[in-house]
Amino acid sequence: MARRKGKSVSFDAMVKFFMQYYNIPTKKDIERLIERMDRLENVMKQSEFFGRGRRIPGVKSSQATASEEKSNETFSNMILDVIKGYKEGVGFSEIQAQTGFGEKKLRNIIYRLHKMGKIVRKRRGFYIAS
Repeated sequence: MARRKGKSVSFDAMVKFFMQYYNIPTKKDIERLIERMDRLENVMKQSEFFGRGRRIPGVKSSQATASEEKSNETFSNMILDVIKGYKEGVGFSEIQAQTGFGEKKLRNIIYRLHKMGKIVRKRRGFYIAS
């Protein structure tokens, strides 16, 4: 007995089936999301708290940002001074003991100093001023 052929499936129907089955967003879905995001951004811009950030009483916003930048620079300089104090290099634990900074903050500052080329990694956890 010959087997009967079924209806042929169109390519478009097959693509639509896979998009629904695997939850792939369509162009229309993405456009709706973009519209919703635009509406949310407009609401945020209209709110009175948007864009102000943290305010320090009695200090203008330009002064506040300058003091924050200065403090970050000071922390980097403190760590750089500690590393410069050791000609042969210094370990992470010694830097942490002298500065008193937390591990994450110290690692971030060391990473930044290394990226700027101010320090060199002699080996893992051991740093020399360049």
